[in-house]
Amino acid sequence: MHVVLNRMRDLVQEDVGQRGLRTEAGRNLINTCADDFRLVCQSLATTANAGLAIVTGFFIPTAQPPAGETDGPLGAVFLARALAPLGVKVALISDAFCERALRAGLAACGLQSQAPVIVLPASAAAQAMSPDAYCRTVLSQVPFPITHLLAIERVGPSHTLESLQQQMQQGGALGQAYLDFLDAVPPEHQNRCHTMRGRDITDLMSPAHHLFEWAQQRANLTTIGIGDGGNEIGMGKIPWDVIDRNIRGGGLVACRVPTEHLLVCGISNWGAYALTAGIWRLRGHALHPLLADPENEHKILRVMVEHGPLVDGVTGQPTLSVDAQAFDDYIKVLPMLAAL
Repeated sequence: MHVVLNRMRDLVQEDVGQRGLRTEAGRNLINTCADDFRLVCQSLATTANAGLAIVTGFFIPTAQPPAGETDGPLGAVFLARALAPLGVKVALISDAFCERALRAGLAACGLQSQAPVIVLPASAAAQAMSPDAYCRTVLSQVPFPITHLLAIERVGPSHTLESLQQQMQQGGALGQAYLDFLDAVPPEHQNRCHTMRGRDITDLMSPAHHLFEWAQQRANLTTIGIGDGGNEIGMGKIPWDVIDRNIRGGGLVACRVPTEHLLVCGISNWGAYALTAGIWRLRGHALHPLLADPENEHKILRVMVEHGPLVDGVTGQPTLSVDAQAFDDYIKVLPMLAAL
């Protein structure tokens, strides 16, 4: 079984965007958490009465129109429709800019009454709340006990001197990384949310990372991160210097917030496909044909783009593509995962 799960993991870790996920062969974003995919699949497959809250949504301010991107929300809806038949309860959590797309996607799957959509407090309102009050406000709306909290393509705040010191104390002396950090991350860019191009979008996003920092203190709650660039929630599990050396501009944007398990993919939605395939396999089932059907996924993406809107995160256009990958190229991994 480990061999099959590792093949699924490897399939979705192709660096199609050439972001530098494995620039250095010895130590990179791909090999730092090599066992985490298997551990996440096993955790979700074996937890009794599992309840999964999925946080997603990445705002693209330069898009026409400004909107959330297709990577993340599409994967979140896929997880909802794939795990519901297995008895896993799922709730989707995002900002208001993704609400209509998520609701449209769930409605297209007939899940609008099964998977609630919870809207995060707006950034301005969140600033007036303590982190505990923020978490209580959001999680009190989830109508079932949460056993797993997952972020997929969700930006998180960058490192600070304090978070860098905490990382290095766990893994060794500060050394050269400290000096490199001072050069790469000016004080005004510390603890801020950035796009891959280094644009600060902190004030445009609700601080959903509070949920994961809160969850880290709960022994009965498993946290999971899925990302593809280094700036997403969960990437704090990878040492800052690894992201800095592998990703161009990665030192500036690297997220400081870790998760217990982290899956780094070529495209974040691919992580949702792989998790689904792995969980179904561990439950003893072949992936349902409707889940493995590229045409079905194309229809759901169209609905979400048109009713969101959602945009391609790289091109900024409301097209049926993900991370500048034409749909036919992007979706090839889905039937390949199903074949495994």
